[in-house]
Formats: sequence, structure tokens, C-alpha cells
Amino acid sequence: MRNLFFFVIFAFLIASPAEQMMAIEEPVPPSIKLRILETTDLHSYMMDYDYRNNQKTVEFGFARTASLIKEARKEAKNTLLFDNGDLIQGSALAELASKTYQFDQSFIHPAFKALNRLRYDGATLGNHEFNFGLDFLQTSLRGADFPYVNANIYVEDHNLHAFDDINYFNPYLILDKRFTDTMGVEQNIKVGVLGLITPIAAKWDEEHFKGKIKIKSMVSSAKHFIPIMKGKGADIIIVLAHAGLAADEGVVNKNENSVMALTEVAGIDAILYGHSHSLFPNDDYFLQQQFINIEKGTIRNTALVQAGYWGNHLGIIDLSISKVNDEWKVVDSRSEVRSIYKKSGKEKVPLVQPDEEIIDALRNDHSNTLEYIKK
Repeated sequence: MRNLFFFVIFAFLIASPAEQMMAIEEPVPPSIKLRILETTDLHSYMMDYDYRNNQKTVEFGFARTASLIKEARKEAKNTLLFDNGDLIQGSALAELASKTYQFDQSFIHPAFKALNRLRYDGATLGNHEFNFGLDFLQTSLRGADFPYVNANIYVEDHNLHAFDDINYFNPYLILDKRFTDTMGVEQNIKVGVLGLITPIAAKWDEEHFKGKIKIKSMVSSAKHFIPIMKGKGADIIIVLAHAGLAADEGVVNKNENSVMALTEVAGIDAILYGHSHSLFPNDDYFLQQQFINIEKGTIRNTALVQAGYWGNHLGIIDLSISKVNDEWKVVDSRSEVRSIYKKSGKEKVPLVQPDEEIIDALRNDHSNTLEYIKK
């Protein structure tokens, strides 16, 4: 044993300086690849079916988006999946649910029957979630197998003080996850998820908001809660914002109520957004702005994605996370949107087939909807 010790020391001494440096070099800090998936503005178009024209379609429908989700998960070791609102209203399927929920003690909204199959990690609310009133909304949310967050909707307490305001929903959640790093080692990461909504929702559904709930500034709410989330151990922060890149017409304080404004808030690592039914990354967006990188899908170095509407696209953000000075940091990212179909001349060619698990889950609801639209 003693001879072995002297042999190791001797081998080190006769090694070249470069070899000696390699021998004492500190280990490479751990690194994680995290894929974040987004659906948004599904509007209860869960089946690949056009109820307006009473025919099958390849252009939209969550049944096909679900196939994209499953494919995207197979490509990555670590994934999270979120929905960005405007889920429970829009299609004839949703309209029928709003008319029958009070008569069904075991009611689960068809949209949640579908999304629950995909094991979502969280979601936020869109403005159309309030169209049928708070009772329908709360009844529907009870059917979700995943948490909802919103940080800027508050109980209307009928006073002018802000210090005693109470959030109507849970403002954020912190997911305590175990991800596999690039060396195959499991690492603990706390992912903070914050929800926000465009304040115009209070005006558009005033009959359901007035005297009950109110909406505050998106930027102010984010600035308030992000330090709280960091203080509770969140390593990275993801914002689910049901708002467009630009603020809605009629919104007070437009400079605080757009996704563009959120990119200037410190501490946000990724923003999943929706509402405007557009796509990001997309070459149509402000290419003249130096702080927008369309190739990577970033604005002011913050990763963003917006996945269209009715399930016609899946949003994907791939984050590279490394441990820097004993803290997890997002060091790189790339965003993309994947379509469920492509155009070939006048033809629309499906890129994925509908997921049979979703078709089976909604078979009865879809059949009932077809009977409903005949009336």
C-alpha cells in the first residue's frame, strides 16, 4: 500500500504541467436541458372536427396537438407542459357543457377530460374562461388534475387600499422537480410558475367581474411576486401570460400590460403567452428591433413562445440550465412552434394523426355535441 502511494506521487511529479492541471482541474458544473411545452387558446376544440361546418379537419384540434406533445416528450429527457388559457369556451362542445353542467353531479368539462390525459404541470386562465360566469368556471376548474395560477386577479374588497388585497386564485406555484442532467445524474430544480392575464378581461366580462373581482397591472404583479418566489427557493421563473405581445386596445397603463413589457422585468427566464392567436417565433414580428432574436425566439434575451390557437400548433422552449456559483441559471434557449399540418398547393396535409387516447376520452361528449348542433 505504501509503495502504491509513492508511485502515485511520483507519477504526478513527472507529469507535464498540462497533465498536472488536468489532474487537479475542478469537475465540470452540472448542466440540464429542459423542454417546456405550451398549448394556448384551445377554445375547447378538442377533437379534429369543425363543428361550424360539421366536418372533420386537419387544421386544428387538440387530438392532433396531443400527438405532437407525445412526440416532443420522446425527444427530451426533461419536460414540463402548460396550458395558457382560453380553454373552456369557444366550440359547440364547450357551449353544450355550459348548458348541462348544473344537471350533472359528476360533471367534468370535456376539455379537462382531454388535458388530464396528458399530465399537465400547470395552467393559467384566459379572458374567455369568465364568459359563462364564476360558478361555471369554478365548477370546471375542479375537474383539472393540475394546478391553476393567476397573480393579478384579486377579490374586490371595495376599498382603495392595496395592502389588504387578496388574490382570487393562487398567484404562483413552485414545482419541486428532479431532472436528469447531461451526465445522467438527477438534480433537484425548483421551477416557479407565475400566471398573468390581460386586464381587459374585467371590461369584456364586466357582468361577472363587477363587485366580485378585479384585475391589476401585469408588470406590477410580476415585480411583486417574483422576489417572493425567489425567496421561497425558485431556481428559474416561468411566466404564463394570457396576453398579446402588444397591449389590448382599451387597456389602462398599456406600458405595463403587454408581453413586451414583461420582457423587461428582472428574474423571468421564459414567457409562454397567447390571447392574440398568433405565433412566436415568427418572422412577422418586429424584425427591425435589435433586442428581438427571431432565430432563437428571444426578446431581451428572455425565451418566449406563442402557439397559435385551437391546437393548430405546439409551442416549445428548450432551455439550457447550468449551475453557476452554486445557483442554477438559464444560459441558453431556443424556441419553436410545431404545426399539426402543412400546406401543399391547395391541399392541407396532416403532419400527425389524432391521438387515440383523446378520441376515446371524448367519444361520448363529441357524439352528444353532434346531436346538439343538429337542433
